[in-house]
Amino acid sequence: MENIKKASAAKLLIVDDDIEICDSLTRVFVDAGHLVACAHTLDSALEKVGQESFDVVFLDVRLPDGSGLDYLSAIKKSRGTPEVIVMTGYADVQGAEEAIKANAWDYLQKPVSLSALDQALENTLQYRAQKIVRDPLAGFARPAIVGESSALHNCLRIAAQCAANEANVLVTGESGTGKELLARAIHENSKRADRLFVVVDCSSLPDNLAESILMGHNRGAFTNAHRSETGLIKHADGGTLFLDEVGELPLAVQKAFLRVLENRRFRPVGDLTEVSSDFRLISATNKNLDELVKGGLFREDLLFRLRSVTIRIPPLRERIEDIASLARHHLLRRCAEYKVEEKELSASFIKVLETYPWPGNVRELFHTLDGVFALARDESILFGRHLPEYIRVHAARTGLKNVPEPVEETAPPVPDEEPSKPVKPWKRFRKDVLGDAERSYLVSLMRQADGNVREASDISGLSVPRLYELLRKHRVKSRFMPE
Repeated sequence: MENIKKASAAKLLIVDDDIEICDSLTRVFVDAGHLVACAHTLDSALEKVGQESFDVVFLDVRLPDGSGLDYLSAIKKSRGTPEVIVMTGYADVQGAEEAIKANAWDYLQKPVSLSALDQALENTLQYRAQKIVRDPLAGFARPAIVGESSALHNCLRIAAQCAANEANVLVTGESGTGKELLARAIHENSKRADRLFVVVDCSSLPDNLAESILMGHNRGAFTNAHRSETGLIKHADGGTLFLDEVGELPLAVQKAFLRVLENRRFRPVGDLTEVSSDFRLISATNKNLDELVKGGLFREDLLFRLRSVTIRIPPLRERIEDIASLARHHLLRRCAEYKVEEKELSASFIKVLETYPWPGNVRELFHTLDGVFALARDESILFGRHLPEYIRVHAARTGLKNVPEPVEETAPPVPDEEPSKPVKPWKRFRKDVLGDAERSYLVSLMRQADGNVREASDISGLSVPRLYELLRKHRVKSRFMPE
């Protein structure tokens, strides 16, 4: 792979409220042959990445309208899916951790030397060129995994790379996100696809029989062992062994399985002869295995071997844009299964689905749709009304959560005497009262949103530009914090 030349005219966006820094970096990058744009607020940055495709975004953390870290993921999901290099004069451990978890390319502390910036940019562009030239998702079959969100694509890219090698893979994610589906996709795209995919449900392994189930046993090895049995590890010979809910693997078995991983050899219970099994290992869990290690419930040395590569499947609430396609896919499958006419999903149906947080993730969505299909089997169009009451109630409450409840007030008595202060003209009085009310609302709004303009926009229903206009008008700081 040839190195990327600086004259390749990459498109860069510098997001920093310090105009001098923007001007300096612009001169340096333009002289190197790049195309450069600048933004001094998050709102302006989001507008630019929504209109143009950039290769790299240099993102400051503390900006007039919020924290750059809060919008790092949104920037990475924008047009062109740019790489993001975070620059900050207020570096801290938590910020660095947030940036890395949001998949930032680098986290640099100001002042940054030009050589460090040059090196970071060069490495970023080389990595980006490799991604464009060689997309790991090309040719990766995943008929059972539905969705095109960037969150899902990032997960699938790692899975596609894992399918091409034999590294142990640990799949993490909440219950119902599809961990087994992803594990099967890795297996079915690997060189072991024509052999068995053996599933071990670790949560259902009884302590006294777990070793026998995994490694097999000889006849008479224990009470009721009336015949010899081949264990699941041997069944996976040449194929893939999938340990589902590996955090539930009994401690007594973890040590024995650790040896199996190291040597791919083991003795069935009651046998003196070792047998071998050439299996590929994929594990899955919805638990924090590091916390289990701290609590003495999981072996640290086993954890190290399980997670050569870790793939986190995002919950459905982080991939809302996939909900409509998931719903259509599942209902089309049910219509074909029961030989009924395909159903049209109305806008209200999709809107209610996208409003609900789906704590049970894709599994809960599909079970809900099964119920909808059962009750509306003969109807051609599905509306929000067809969804369960608790989901519709949540959508209604979400839409109304910022509307204050009416309060009954008693009109004050009319004074017997004229007030000492002159009464203002009606228009001026109304303007002052509304102005005070608006400012009071904005202060409360920014306090609730912790100064985050994007979140305040979501809460209030105001567009970001309109919200900025009101904040400037009433001189309310966008990063408002109570004294």
